[in-house]
Amino acid sequence: MEFLDLVKVGSVVRVNVSSSRDRLNTKTLEAIKESPNCVVNDFRITDGKGIGVVLELINGEKEWFFENEIDILDEEGKIIKIKNKVDNTLLNLDFLEDFNYSQKNNPKHLLNPLNFLSWLIFSFKDIF
Repeated sequence: MEFLDLVKVGSVVRVNVSSSRDRLNTKTLEAIKESPNCVVNDFRITDGKGIGVVLELINGEKEWFFENEIDILDEEGKIIKIKNKVDNTLLNLDFLEDFNYSQKNNPKHLLNPLNFLSWLIFSFKDIF
């Protein structure tokens, strides 16, 4: 499910303070510390791609957050994990998601064609 399928105006979400602490003022942080659960009041487009959420805090003030700065809660109050990824119908490259590459500096490693192929796959995995 996508973010907008799970969050509606009036939904209760939890603010993840660790990802937004640096940009919030003291008054907002105190309100979130008192109650991290907030009500969704509105949505805003952040940069043409992302969605921002306007939340009503416990002290009545409204503050907006990026979608990665909040946790979506279900009816029981448990956090719902969503995976934001582009659905690529042309290629199914899910197996590349956990692929890691370690940098090679030794000339013998640099000349190995398998290391080159590994580097090439790692370099192009975000493009596809």
